[in-house]
Amino acid sequence: MSFYISDLDGTLLDTEGRLAPSTRAGLLRLLDAGLTFTVASARHVSSIRQILGDLPLRLPVIASNGAYISEMATGRHELVHAIEPALSQAVFALIRQHGLMPFVSTHGPKGDQLFYQSVHNEAQQAFVDERKRNADPRLRHTARLQDELATPAVTFVVVARHAPLAALQAAIDECCGDAVETHLAEDLYKPGWPWLTVHDRRATKDQAIKTLAERYGLLEREVVVFGDHVNDIKMLRAAHRGIAVANAIAAVKDEAHQVIGPHHEDSVLSFIDADWKR
Repeated sequence: MSFYISDLDGTLLDTEGRLAPSTRAGLLRLLDAGLTFTVASARHVSSIRQILGDLPLRLPVIASNGAYISEMATGRHELVHAIEPALSQAVFALIRQHGLMPFVSTHGPKGDQLFYQSVHNEAQQAFVDERKRNADPRLRHTARLQDELATPAVTFVVVARHAPLAALQAAIDECCGDAVETHLAEDLYKPGWPWLTVHDRRATKDQAIKTLAERYGLLEREVVVFGDHVNDIKMLRAAHRGIAVANAIAAVKDEAHQVIGPHHEDSVLSFIDADWKR
């Protein structure tokens, strides 16, 4: 038997970042028949829940690139990997030294919060506008972002042009070494404005999948994963079978055991449907 895990954006979702009706119907049918399936996304569980709706996942979802393992129906976290405050302050200082301003998500006594201090380009404004439009309960404006870092940070997100982000990523990797995980990737919905994300070193999709398998008695199952972008590479390497969609970046295709059709043609659903029946 297999245990299937799919990325969302650029993999399971359509070009508008939605779960197509045909995908939803197919997953409902397979889940009802006993399919073992969940998702692993860079999105927070509140966003995952908004997209997947009432899809009856029996397993928790992997959110924020593995920083959270969360129950989708309630948003309750089974596991949280946050960055220690001293390290968060060091990351924030490097970001500011490079003349950039991040968004920071935190997890503490007040629950999950997403802070921003100011916006400096159209993509950052789009980031804020989208979360306001979707009534993201975490969103907070703050006068001094560094004051919020007394609470453990889960994710730093910096949105700018590629060159300054690449320089910042190199500086963070040099300063923080293996203590953090960084990803620099294009925004699928706003080309030309990539995101640099910074997480705790334990916050990776592959580590979260292993934890999920251990907790839910799935260690004997074959792990089959689907992805398209840089934050999926480690889980493709760790899986028994790593499947890339046709629109995946070259680095993902290089790690994949198989390349299927593009994300907007129900390729993941079609693969699972045929593979699970087999």
